[in-house]
Amino acid sequence: MNLDSLFDSNFRGCAVITKNNEVILKKAAGYADLQNKVSNDFDTKFATASAGKVFVAVGILQLIEKGLLAFETTIGEILDIDLKQIDINITIKQLLTHTSGIPDYFDESVMSEYEELWIDFPNYKIRSNQDLLPLFVDKPMMYPRGSRFQYNNTGFVVLALVIEKLTGMEFDKYLTDQVFKPCEMYSTGYYELDMLPAKCAANYIYDERRNTYRTNIFSVDAKGTGAGGAFTTVADIESFWNCLLSYQLLSESMTKNMLSNHSGKDGCYGYGIWLRKTNSHFVPYFQGSDPGVSFITSYDISQQLMVVLVSNYGDNVWELLRDINNNLYSN
Repeated sequence: MNLDSLFDSNFRGCAVITKNNEVILKKAAGYADLQNKVSNDFDTKFATASAGKVFVAVGILQLIEKGLLAFETTIGEILDIDLKQIDINITIKQLLTHTSGIPDYFDESVMSEYEELWIDFPNYKIRSNQDLLPLFVDKPMMYPRGSRFQYNNTGFVVLALVIEKLTGMEFDKYLTDQVFKPCEMYSTGYYELDMLPAKCAANYIYDERRNTYRTNIFSVDAKGTGAGGAFTTVADIESFWNCLLSYQLLSESMTKNMLSNHSGKDGCYGYGIWLRKTNSHFVPYFQGSDPGVSFITSYDISQQLMVVLVSNYGDNVWELLRDINNNLYSN
């Protein structure tokens, strides 16, 4: 089994694969800082885009287990925001499962590139969940709540607003206290792009006109929100999986509920986490993509097999994961 051969010279980022808690591949390649030739390594903090939705989901499920919230609680019961045309009877469960119909500030069926959002609205203004309200609050519902599954970024922004309302804390501070610290994920956080801590990788977009790379600082939110934007390391992701699957973050029953399919026939999605269907079971995974950012991680519980792939050049980690799975499951 030569997994290293699946990584060509164009892969730039980090990868870790473990089986039965033993490392079977560990790889770092490319530059975290291209201009200064600073290499990516296993301590590098990488942006993860929408992968952060899974952390928000855990935070919400914790509040449900504490009795501060219920799956059927509506957003109108919690938020004191003028939601205009948005249905105030959307439930927490519908937000968690992308079945709410709430207007999506980044509708991926309409816009292909995230940086299109910032043509008329400066990205440097986005430093909190509240800052995203102007991008969706005046729009009509996309479809009647609960009628179908459609991946939705706004839903998780609203879930982060719910966390903030119920706890009186910024959502990322709550996640640090209740998710990251318990998992010893000390290199994970939501950082502002103009105040990044040490060891954060820059993210690069290829500029065809100039035949060179530019960073994504004008292409994504200045700071992550409930929709995504956490920075983390591959080691911290391994710690997250271990804590989640050993029921240190949620009870066993709630964890299994989180990892069950709640999207109906339209998709394979639990609560804040994707599910890949095999012949006998679901494999949970979470992922993220932004300009210059690509991330995916999966954990096959039946095989005790974990894969973490991240690139700060937007490399195709999805194809790479397929190749890895084809290699591992055929042997």
